[in-house]
Amino acid sequence: MMIGVVAVCSITEQTTLLNHASFSDFTSPDIYGKATFLPCKSDNKVPARRNRVLLLQSPGGKFTTRTVAYSMSREHNDADKQRSRHFTNDPVFICPEGSEKPGKETDASLVMSGTDLQPTAAKRRNQESLLDKLKALQLHILAMEQWNASRLKMCHRKYLESSTNLIHYLAIKGLDIKQINEELSSSGLLNLETIKPHVLSSLSECIQVLSSSSSDSMPIIKVSGEGLPIHKSLGNQQLDLKLTTLMKRASSNRDLLLGTLEGQKKTHIMVTVGQEAVENDTHITDLINSGTTTFRINCAHGNPELWSKIVRKVKRSSQLLEKPCRILMDLAGPKLRTGRLKDGPCVMKVSPKRNAVGDVLRTAQVWLSSQGAGPPPSHLSPDVILHVDGQTFLSKLEVDDSVSFSDARGKRRTFKILSKYSVFSGVGFLAECSKTVYVENGTVLYIKKKGRKFSTGFVVDIPPAEQFVRLRVGDLLTISRDSSDESGISTCSDISAHSHRITCPSGYLFDSVKPGDPISFDDGKIWGVIKGTSISEVVVSITHAGLKGTKLGSEKSINIPDSEIRYEGLTSKDLIDLDFVAAHADMVGISFVRDVHDIVVLYQELRKRKFPKLGIVLKIETKGGFEKLPFLILEAMKFSNPLGVMIARGDLAVECGWEKLADIQEEIISICSAAHVPVILATQVLESLVKSGVPARAEITDAANGRRTSCVMLNKGKHIVKAISTLDTILNTKEKAELKPLMLSSRVS
Repeated sequence: MMIGVVAVCSITEQTTLLNHASFSDFTSPDIYGKATFLPCKSDNKVPARRNRVLLLQSPGGKFTTRTVAYSMSREHNDADKQRSRHFTNDPVFICPEGSEKPGKETDASLVMSGTDLQPTAAKRRNQESLLDKLKALQLHILAMEQWNASRLKMCHRKYLESSTNLIHYLAIKGLDIKQINEELSSSGLLNLETIKPHVLSSLSECIQVLSSSSSDSMPIIKVSGEGLPIHKSLGNQQLDLKLTTLMKRASSNRDLLLGTLEGQKKTHIMVTVGQEAVENDTHITDLINSGTTTFRINCAHGNPELWSKIVRKVKRSSQLLEKPCRILMDLAGPKLRTGRLKDGPCVMKVSPKRNAVGDVLRTAQVWLSSQGAGPPPSHLSPDVILHVDGQTFLSKLEVDDSVSFSDARGKRRTFKILSKYSVFSGVGFLAECSKTVYVENGTVLYIKKKGRKFSTGFVVDIPPAEQFVRLRVGDLLTISRDSSDESGISTCSDISAHSHRITCPSGYLFDSVKPGDPISFDDGKIWGVIKGTSISEVVVSITHAGLKGTKLGSEKSINIPDSEIRYEGLTSKDLIDLDFVAAHADMVGISFVRDVHDIVVLYQELRKRKFPKLGIVLKIETKGGFEKLPFLILEAMKFSNPLGVMIARGDLAVECGWEKLADIQEEIISICSAAHVPVILATQVLESLVKSGVPARAEITDAANGRRTSCVMLNKGKHIVKAISTLDTILNTKEKAELKPLMLSSRVS
């Protein structure tokens, strides 16, 4: 006895897999014959072939299914149809052998509501139509997988399931599934947008559920579980695409890269550290105690001597506290930056807060301690920290004493001692100052009691003041290759006007830009238009800055979104730094990844150095890197190194536009979720809290979105310890806050 029903097989001809980019490499062969069409996001009709699903009854009364689908090249006609080896004898929907309904344990996130056990004829027809569409979607996914089989076979065995699921997700992403989602919702089923980490498993289970609900009009199919599409082979490798297996794979990939979290925490916290970690003995310890699990060192700043000191401090503190921490070192990459400005004077301004008419609202808080004594207690937030050389001076200093001195301008000033504290190594004092003071290295401090001065100390270790140029709308800025010309006058032949001057050590800038190109500085805080170029200078007219002007200092980013600058994947500096990174860090961040060639070069260098266990973090901070992200991930999956992706939102927003950043971030998270690749959310997370101690409301919501990623990164700042504690609470609170909305009373007064 043979019973036949009809299903739809969809095989994409040219599919746009993402809204932002066209991945034409992930395409499938053409289908000819009597065709129907499925909607595609590229607004092209996708040819689909109707194929017969045969229900075969065995002598024992059990039903089995066989599906026949075939594809033809354009040069063949209907008379020359041949069966495709990819689609013969593949089951379309399955119930486990020996059961009348799907088993209790399912491998899908799509669960039927079960409210209507006896569907009406119209509802049954709708369900059967939806079932056909899901079968078509399933076959389309399998076709995409087969079409990219050669690409998948090149992936390392530990990434086979993940790369296959990524292809499945991209196949769905290329189709307009809005109508299918609406029909699934009306049938009590969840949205297909939620199945990214386990596409085929969830889709197959959904087909099972719909098949079971239509059992009064269509017999439930009983076949051996061996043919399930979630258990399949790719070449010589066996794939297990069950939901539980894929979820474990995602968790395993995260732990391999970032380490295992303690307790019920699910999100790591990463902090960028630099010179301040060496100058303060307890800084790293405070960060770890606050919740930091990963430290980031930016190789664009500092040198191997500084990096070695930081690494030693991190590892020593981690061992003493018995809290595992990992280290990420970012290669500088071919990023354009402003050059170093000359150091300013070693002077620090101490100023109280005043109102509009100049009255003091709050005195300035000053922390006085010896070098190496440690930071002030965590509950204090002084405006300035001054180190004093003079043990006798500090030992005789008491609460309510007055410390007098002459500041850099010769003005007589006084600090009033408010309180005394025991710190890491010695004592520290909190003082207040009600007048503006300029303190410089070598300033002599006196203890003043009963009109007499005695016991002196000296202010030391004040860093040079950061130099900058303040740019306003309409200003001209001259960027030169070096700082040899200090005149401040542009030498471009077509423009000669007084302008601010800054340097850029990279030749890429001068070789590729042209007049009319937009240019931005410091992650988009300043924008301008290039007015003139020469072999050694570029003149920029400032078009956007703050009302009172915006500071532009040393080593700030330069972005030229519309230029066609040809960067090299790894610079000569990166190759030198890579040896140090591999010897001291757990992960290396690859900055400004743009195409697959950058990944190829990277792994060639890793293979030379025999670094199979070094974690790789692809930093997505350019438009090209975003558009080619699936290719970058699949290329990196050819190797066994732990893999992750960082969303570097500062440069990414400037390159692609601020208005697109939210959608781009969502797209990157979705692709990485399908590939089971951990995501690091970076740049300007809780920035107001880090700098001023008070978070913006939008920043709290932004930080909460970090729960959907594997790691959230904070940049260094004055209130970094407080910011980490807040972020840890936001990300890893065991129970959500109990909300008690106002309840209306049933009594009417």
